[in-house]
Amino acid sequence: MKMPIRLVVPGDQLEDKPANIEHAIIEHDRTYSTVLGNYDDEKKKLIPLEGLWYPIHGDVVIGIIEEEKLNSYSVSLNAPYKGIIVAKYMETQVQTGDVVEAFVKELDKTGTVVLMRAKKLFGGKIMNIKPSKVPRVIGKQDTMLKQLSDGTKAMIKVGRNGMVWMKGGDIALATAAIMRIQEEAHTQGLTERIKEMLETRKV
Repeated sequence: MKMPIRLVVPGDQLEDKPANIEHAIIEHDRTYSTVLGNYDDEKKKLIPLEGLWYPIHGDVVIGIIEEEKLNSYSVSLNAPYKGIIVAKYMETQVQTGDVVEAFVKELDKTGTVVLMRAKKLFGGKIMNIKPSKVPRVIGKQDTMLKQLSDGTKAMIKVGRNGMVWMKGGDIALATAAIMRIQEEAHTQGLTERIKEMLETRKV
């Protein structure tokens, strides 16, 4: 039975004929999505999912080992996609519940993110932010991320999928600062406000 609403990614076929659908293009008499979103097959309507992460080769991600299989591990990525790591490409041994940092190799035809150069992150705390705010948390040439690390004395790694790993230092302050960056990402003078926040509440 065909589901009336389905998740689609850019390039997925919506209709096998030309259709006038917003956020879609027509090629070779077929209609394809240009965005990540939910497509309603009955209403012929495509609803973009703003802020969700779309995997690109080379993206650095943070994930949690969800299940160990025969020759691979499934990874939760805080996204509509599942991740998979081939066991022989793990740089360290892992088990269910472990946090890993990895690079995206590809998004395969089944909608699974194939990961490479994965390594375990020991200890620490995980928080999730909107993937669309990741560039602001990192900053140009990593300036904001460096400011956060220096100001909290915490080791911080930010995945393009919106998962953030922190260890050591003042994690409570780092969490508060990152949440503020997410909330005020669209405003001017944010870098200075975060700098003042970190200096005022310095470890």
